[in-house]
Amino acid sequence: MKKFVVKDIPAESFFSQPMYAEEQFIIASPEIPFSSDLRAALEEWKFTEVYSDGEPRDSSFSQNADIAKAAQRLLSLDSGNRDALLRYANEFYRLFQKYTEELFAQASQEQELNFAAITDNVQTICSVIKYDRRLLLWVQKNHEPQHDDNYQVSHAVKSMILAVMIGLMVKLAEPRLIELGVAALLHEIGMAKVPSRLYLTKWTLTPEERKTILTHPILGYKLLKASSFPPGVCLAALEHHERENSAGYPQKLTGDKISLFAKIIAVACSYEALTTHRPYKKAKDKHTALMDLLKNEEKQYDDTIVRALVAALSVYPIGLYVLLSNGKKGQVVDIDPANPRFPVVQVSRTTVQTNQQVSIVRPLKKEEIIV
Repeated sequence: MKKFVVKDIPAESFFSQPMYAEEQFIIASPEIPFSSDLRAALEEWKFTEVYSDGEPRDSSFSQNADIAKAAQRLLSLDSGNRDALLRYANEFYRLFQKYTEELFAQASQEQELNFAAITDNVQTICSVIKYDRRLLLWVQKNHEPQHDDNYQVSHAVKSMILAVMIGLMVKLAEPRLIELGVAALLHEIGMAKVPSRLYLTKWTLTPEERKTILTHPILGYKLLKASSFPPGVCLAALEHHERENSAGYPQKLTGDKISLFAKIIAVACSYEALTTHRPYKKAKDKHTALMDLLKNEEKQYDDTIVRALVAALSVYPIGLYVLLSNGKKGQVVDIDPANPRFPVVQVSRTTVQTNQQVSIVRPLKKEEIIV
């Protein structure tokens, strides 16, 4: 175990692993903060050093409390107060993304992940999605990574939100829905063990570098299994790159052998990857990405899962820039599951309910987006 000088430990920090005195007497578990009272007691007992396999850091437990409070504020608002809803949804999303960043940092440092704490946070985000999934889709544009940023955290959060939406569409029971959310949040956790320069590069990888990238499902599976996550979560991390036609990896499974969670995550994370800029490719617009998945060329994805994604997002997803039949340009801001071809479009400072008379002609290319 590592040694820490008591007077140098930041106040109100939390150790990621239990803290000991004299390497045998536990004095604080990860959910207990290193408070001024605890420091005073240690000094009174003449303990100048403590021991732990972890590190003092901002606690996931304190982050849990912040996330829960943000969700409570959001869920308590009147559904008609859109400005306030978006403001609180933005804060909730920011906190959850920060929490996910911490999870990836813990994994990269070979620290054990806390299944119970992660489950609590995923349950919270499931509640927000069930309350109004449109909110988290809308605020995502405020949390896009910069072109040179590590996008793994953003990918994990957005893929999880999409996976939970799919899970709701296929009528998963609440415990299964939450477990799916945990699996989707951590499906790429093995990438925390892969050098970021390999997946952030714009250059063609060498065969050896590509082989390293392809090990991340196995690394993720081993990491989650070592932290005692349920088998379904571990298998999802292992199988999320498998494809229905056996063209995936690492085991080249066919559709009937792939777990349901992995099938859902495969569709969710593929859609997220298609619609997000990467160092090695440009993003597609959301409508085109959905159409690509619906075509399902080479039968890579489960058709039922793809249709569930389209039902959750509609044909013209929130955030899509479009050209209307009246010649005006706008952005999709709301969707109607009963009429997926006719969303609400923001044009300048007004909203337009599209219909048979004023309809969407096509999505706009990036260079055309001058609303």
